[in-house]
Amino acid sequence: MSSRMKIALCCPASLPATQFGGILFLAVDLAKELSKIGHDVTIYTTDLDFADNPNTFNKKLPREEIFENFIIKRSHVWLRFILFYINPSMYLQMRKDDFDIIHTIGVRSFQSLIATIISKRKKIPLVISDQGGLTTHPDLQKGIRKILYKLQKPILNFIINQATKIIVANEYEKEIFSNFTMNSKIEVIKNGVDLEELKMEKIYFKEKNNIKNNFILFLGRFSKVKGIDVLLNAISLIKDTKAMQNTKMVIMGVDFGFEKEMLQLINDLEITHKVLVIKNPSRQDVIAAYNECDFLVLPSRWELSPLTPLEGFAFKKTVISTKAHGIPYTIKNRENCILVAPENYRELANAILELLSNSKKCDEYGLTGYKLVQDICNSKNMAENTFKIYQEIINR
Repeated sequence: MSSRMKIALCCPASLPATQFGGILFLAVDLAKELSKIGHDVTIYTTDLDFADNPNTFNKKLPREEIFENFIIKRSHVWLRFILFYINPSMYLQMRKDDFDIIHTIGVRSFQSLIATIISKRKKIPLVISDQGGLTTHPDLQKGIRKILYKLQKPILNFIINQATKIIVANEYEKEIFSNFTMNSKIEVIKNGVDLEELKMEKIYFKEKNNIKNNFILFLGRFSKVKGIDVLLNAISLIKDTKAMQNTKMVIMGVDFGFEKEMLQLINDLEITHKVLVIKNPSRQDVIAAYNECDFLVLPSRWELSPLTPLEGFAFKKTVISTKAHGIPYTIKNRENCILVAPENYRELANAILELLSNSKKCDEYGLTGYKLVQDICNSKNMAENTFKIYQEIINR
């Protein structure tokens, strides 16, 4: 085992707010794996609870909590703008603590700014990962966000310049960062999922939700960027086909501003009998849904390096997604999935029918995906490769 290292991980949200998504899981999975092999790992984060929405900050959550072998240190959010959570007490927590390296995930966050200030002040090496589409996320181009994110540019430059290394999930993200810094500073490490966590005790999903037939699964935020409207139009197109006769579309997630419009669209398209919406699912319910679905449908308009398809692969379930942004760098068309053009609901409908009508192909793609997460895209490999970077930095 390598010499014991003190590692600070920083991110906008942590447990119990699992609905926050990829940034949270990557930080928690790194903490689990690195603490498992004997390192001292602390996650510095907010008190986001996510009990029923993305804006619940819970002062009753412990300020410090031991989870498995690592520590989570939370501080209260005083002010927020969309997903920018301001928790000044995090600075005081990090200032009094001692660590060898700081790794912050989610570059456009207040937490990354704090991590960078601490890194500079204490002369501690800083590693950054983004997972948020530094410049490419569609929301960065809209209204007041566009202005605010432009104002953030000096802060981004400060964080990127202070970083000793930048870890990216794929070549697509590497290209984004190459506009800010030299390529020698950037390292590609594939995202991975926690295969052990996905073996949790089973819930009988169909029985719990009174689903009599087979189902296909959408899992994600109720947000326009996730392409839910494209999915619903595709389901409307094929709702009366023989292949869809005994199949339901299950949509699971948390509202990020699109829920009302989504429910209205389901009603307008007259597909209420074909669609089941499950709001604010628990992590156990999500895992149970992976286990019992036929395959996943994730027609995103934008993704950087999605974890949901990889979690589906862990259950030997294939996915239909799109060729948008970083998706083709994460999963491979006609190898472990089917990728269609974003926005094209007719092509999406045909892909759904293809997998419903060809269980052999569905299984083959699922098995190829399963091999990918077993061999490469798992949290153990991700943590080992990340730790090698930490060691290289410390041993310079």
